[in-house]
Amino acid sequence: MRLLLAILLPFSVFFTIGRPIAGIVCLILQITLVGWLPAAIWAVYALSQYNTDKKIERALGHR
Repeated sequence: MRLLLAILLPFSVFFTIGRPIAGIVCLILQITLVGWLPAAIWAVYALSQYNTDKKIERALGHR
């Protein structure tokens, strides 16, 4: 669900993962039509990093 959101509304993903300042910067980038593609790529990358961090926390938390 978040991946689809990252492609359609990239700025909103940053708010869902707890990075509001990056969300505002992404919104400013997304306002321009040319900036939409870099904003979407940035959001997908940030989402993958967030998921990786959560997996690491789960793995280290069970020790």
